[in-house]
Amino acid sequence: MDHFYFVRHGETVWNVENKICGATDIELTEKGHQQAIETGQKILDMGIKADIILTSPLVRAKETARHISEITGIPMKIEPRVIEQNFGIWESTPRDGKEFHEAKKDMACRFGTGESMLQMAQRIYNLLDDIKAGDKEVILVAHNGIVRIVESYFRDMNNEEFSSCGIKNCEIRKYEF
Repeated sequence: MDHFYFVRHGETVWNVENKICGATDIELTEKGHQQAIETGQKILDMGIKADIILTSPLVRAKETARHISEITGIPMKIEPRVIEQNFGIWESTPRDGKEFHEAKKDMACRFGTGESMLQMAQRIYNLLDDIKAGDKEVILVAHNGIVRIVESYFRDMNNEEFSSCGIKNCEIRKYEF
């Protein structure tokens, strides 16, 4: 396929509280559910056609994908490779903390008990290669950490750009191979 769409999950309580969710399974807020419903409608309004929605197994992404699927009629499937990075010692700490911003630049660091950026990049790059080689139109519903890796697949980034990269809740991005 020559392109795919990426949607970040809807708002969570920890997003509101400015905490890093990572691999911690955090529910959507009411606003997050509403954002997901609006995103499903926006996908219809934009005329986006897809064969499948691949979603992270974490509840915030699954619920977002479920709402989008129900509105668009596009079937969804759990894709374990798009689970958010386990940020180890940084989980539940402030998202905008200077220490965390700097830690994201250490590509081989596993944050104590988590997953390194390099480990995550391997699984995401492999998934993107599979999507590119496949014949299905795909919408990925995942996380802010995943979009950093997706962006790095498509463009040259220095450590500061990588560490600062992000996407808003329920934002839709199109990526072309």
